[in-house]
Amino acid sequence: MKSKLITKITLCGLLLSGVYGMAQTNTFEVEVGKSVTKIQPTMYGVFFEDINFAADGGLYAEMIKNRSFEFELPFMGWQEPNSDRHKLNTNSGIAKIIKYATEGTNHSYCRVTINEPKGYELINEGFRGMGIKKDARYNISLNAAKESGNISKIKIQFIDKNNTVLGESSITPTASNWTNYTSQLIATKTEAKARIKITFEGTGVLDLDMISLFPEDTWKGRKNGMRKDLVQLLYDLKPGFLRFPGGCIVEGRTLAQRYQWKKTVGEVAKRETLINRWNTEFAHKPTPDYFQSFGLGFYEYFLLSEDIGAAPLPILSCGMACQFNTGELVPMEKLDPYVQDALDLIEFANGDVTTPWGKIRSEMGHPKPFNLKHIGVGNEQWGPDYIERFKVFEKAIKAKYPSIIIVSGSGPFPEGDYFDYAHSELKKLNAEIVDEHYYKSPEWFRKNATRYDSYDRKGPKIFAGEYAAQSVEIASPDNKNNWECAFSEAAFITGMERNAEVVHLTSYAPLLAHEEGWQWTPDMIWFNNLESFGTPNYYVQQLFSNNKGTDLITITEKGKAITGQNDLFASAVKDVNTKEVIVKIVNTKDTPQKVNLNFKNAKLESKGELITLKGDQLNDENSFATPKKISPITSMLTLNGTDANLNLAAYSVTVLKIKMK
Repeated sequence: MKSKLITKITLCGLLLSGVYGMAQTNTFEVEVGKSVTKIQPTMYGVFFEDINFAADGGLYAEMIKNRSFEFELPFMGWQEPNSDRHKLNTNSGIAKIIKYATEGTNHSYCRVTINEPKGYELINEGFRGMGIKKDARYNISLNAAKESGNISKIKIQFIDKNNTVLGESSITPTASNWTNYTSQLIATKTEAKARIKITFEGTGVLDLDMISLFPEDTWKGRKNGMRKDLVQLLYDLKPGFLRFPGGCIVEGRTLAQRYQWKKTVGEVAKRETLINRWNTEFAHKPTPDYFQSFGLGFYEYFLLSEDIGAAPLPILSCGMACQFNTGELVPMEKLDPYVQDALDLIEFANGDVTTPWGKIRSEMGHPKPFNLKHIGVGNEQWGPDYIERFKVFEKAIKAKYPSIIIVSGSGPFPEGDYFDYAHSELKKLNAEIVDEHYYKSPEWFRKNATRYDSYDRKGPKIFAGEYAAQSVEIASPDNKNNWECAFSEAAFITGMERNAEVVHLTSYAPLLAHEEGWQWTPDMIWFNNLESFGTPNYYVQQLFSNNKGTDLITITEKGKAITGQNDLFASAVKDVNTKEVIVKIVNTKDTPQKVNLNFKNAKLESKGELITLKGDQLNDENSFATPKKISPITSMLTLNGTDANLNLAAYSVTVLKIKMK
């Protein structure tokens, strides 16, 4: 009996505690009248790296894999189901890769010998298949040269796994010299795993190269452009900058495999194919067919930045290969070409059309400068070798382009000897912006919301260039884009926003991942050959980026910033252009909480817009089946004079926007 009584009393106490806990109101003061500092237009941006099939097979809408037969295995991506090679009792035909050059960019082409009319087939598998949509149009182009015989037609078809034809077109080769031919296919069915089949009418020998296929419906309708749905997701973020091309892609496993921007501009067919450094980096997800065609090159990156309203932020090699791989170094006496690449890039972006590189930009279709303001030197390099090389770049860039802002790096970790050394040395150099990276647990992000509170206001500004909460551990294939990771990042972001005087740029990483071609998780946007969706992390980024405001203002409880007290995190801004006060609050508690916002020195409208992002469980995720399971919900809130009373859901991110009179 006593035991039961104690149990009843305890249960009753717990229930009352829950009720009173819910009834407790957190009172925050928002000082609208005084601006702490300006919010930089670059505060929230996007970081692009060609990892997870983000470029070829992703953002770059090319559908043919190994279109110019330049992979290390030059026939990778192609099959010959009816060739002599596979059926020795037939004589239909055969393909042979001709390597005609060892220098330059395009080294190989495919020579097809047709012995039986309509008996020989070439099939390209695409990037884990080809996504086609019913009634959509697809533009095929190829280079061909008739070597001998009477091949009169090249037939091109979409087929599915059962070889059912899902669209057809043809090209008539007429010339013995290299000639470009084009045609168009209309898909008769939606199919995520289509392939392209090429057959021939007549017999003879025909040379083929640059076999290319793009949807007609690309971003802004640009010929051979970018995948529309993926760019739209980027555009909807309203990013302040686009950092490109990486990431470790910049460094390369070796210096020979580093990203060289000059090889990625000019005529697409003349851009050199390079093995992607992520192709076999991780044993858990080897992708030996992962290469870079550079159809998405530096010109396209600058154009994309312009399209989505983002400032371009290119990162260049500093003469150090990835220190997690070879760590190969360019000797200091041989560093000049690397430095010249940086100077020439600034000329390519900003130079007058009369300059050598400005002329190339103009000839590619953009006479107007791209208004480049930032450039990054190195990615995640560390130690004295990096500092020594950074000094050379800084001196040369500032001598010729003093207004360009240079981004330096602090290594791959957010603390430790490498990090401390870099910050110490870069501060001595009066570095302008230091790039910090952190891939940590959700708990780390919540505990480090005060990370920048103690940073020197007179020291280098900060670029949080790569960050993401890891649900398991860094580089684990089991990491998920779950809700706990997302709201923990939101808690951390309030800390970055509160310290906008120090933190000038931030970006989640990585940006994109193919459902079947990924190497690294988690990632902000997932896609397959037909669809794409934003993760909860994406919507957190969108909430902050779309509501960054122009001026930081204070939000406090009893005079202190809200940095996790009672599991709440908050920041506040005002926008002098839209005349709004914007408050962001993250509730990381497993129960709802009440918050009273008292606005000081402000005349506000009586109603505000309330945007809520929440998940029911810590492990909740978005998916192709439920792409907006966790996505913003908008409602209206009526103020009580100068107060706003909020009921914050458990595990939620809330944004309140109120117009100023």
